Amino acid sequence: MNVEKKIVVVGGGFAGTTVAKRLAGRLPAGVSLTLISEESYTTFNPMLPEAVGASIFPEQVVAPLREIVKPGAMQRFIMGRVTGVDVTSRSLRCTTLAGQHTLPYDHLVLAFGNRARLDLMPGMAEHSLPLKTVGDAMEIRNAVLRRVARIELETNPTLRAALGHFVVIGGGFSGVEVAGELVDCLRSIHRYYPGVAGHELQVTVLRDLDRLLPELPPALGLAALKSLRTRGVQVRLQTRAAAVFEMAVQLASGESLATGTVISTIGTQPNALVAALVTALGLPTELGRVKVAADLSVAGHPGLWALGDCAWVPNAHDAKPAPPTAQFAVREAGLLASNLLAALRGAPTRPVSHRSLGEMASIGHMKGVAHVLGLTLSGLPAWLLWRAYYLSQMPTLRRKLRIFVEWTWGMCFATDITHLHFNGSRALQEAERHAPGKPLYTP
Repeated sequence: MNVEKKIVVVGGGFAGTTVAKRLAGRLPAGVSLTLISEESYTTFNPMLPEAVGASIFPEQVVAPLREIVKPGAMQRFIMGRVTGVDVTSRSLRCTTLAGQHTLPYDHLVLAFGNRARLDLMPGMAEHSLPLKTVGDAMEIRNAVLRRVARIELETNPTLRAALGHFVVIGGGFSGVEVAGELVDCLRSIHRYYPGVAGHELQVTVLRDLDRLLPELPPALGLAALKSLRTRGVQVRLQTRAAAVFEMAVQLASGESLATGTVISTIGTQPNALVAALVTALGLPTELGRVKVAADLSVAGHPGLWALGDCAWVPNAHDAKPAPPTAQFAVREAGLLASNLLAALRGAPTRPVSHRSLGEMASIGHMKGVAHVLGLTLSGLPAWLLWRAYYLSQMPTLRRKLRIFVEWTWGMCFATDITHLHFNGSRALQEAERHAPGKPLYTP
């Protein structure tokens, strides 16, 4: 009698969804696949800055997981949060829409992402806006639109200047990309706010190193710097933020910058589930990530695998740990899918050995930098290459065509200034009853 084998993948990011896609249609008879994620969609995190700048709509940053997993008799998707794992009974506990569930597994894949870290300096958690999720991107976008609208109503020039000053902490990929998108967004929407002078809108980037984008060749970091400064962004290198206040950022030098909006793109921390599993199972870790063997298995725990942001992955290509990027997550996921199938057959598994194909960054509307396969690009060609890559990662031809059409439309017309703040009828009535005249948002 054949006993069904169960593969459970935890995490709906690049790593987890790619494992599920690569296994779909390749599973042998009697093997089932379950994908568990706290959200019903996967987020294309490198595209979040474009959502901040309204270059794209929120739905273009996410893709439904059910389009990827395509639930059927031997494949299923569960929206839920894993709360514990029992390696003795090979089962995991999760909280779902229908309450607590226990799921057995034969192979468990840990593929969840990390979280934004908000305790790097005083006031960061209370007064800065992180950029890690699509919800964060929408919060920043709405905050920007509210600040600009408020400037028209304020008469105090000092307050107006602070409201129009947007400070980005961090000069890596996220910091540079969100600063470029933001300055282009402000320039595009300024026409709709005649009561706001152009000089009242300012973007500043704080970078504690002597260059931007250290992952790229120096020439591209310099190209990004020139592009930002040409468009009016104040890039302050070797400048470290020390504290964040409601209407200011204090620098390590003691200088204070008046600002109504601080966007934080620095610092990540492990998913809370990592700490829970480390405590419960005694998993080996490095810098808060689960250490895995060369084939992505966790030593000492048969049937347990990890990859992506939550894993410390040795790369046989250069004997260095693989960086937690989308490119490596996709490659690791493809290999892990093959290793899972090999393990089911009792065949040998293969180690991770991937040479980076390069890095790319979008630094504003139709502007980018890229270093791919030894080729260095900047400006529009780099931006088009960046978009082509992420379009290729989108699931289903229908979705690719829809996004391509909308992206092309966005290249020809002004930025959308819709304030995406949704309230149901009950929330509106409750607000009117208890706080008449008070807005449903923070100015």
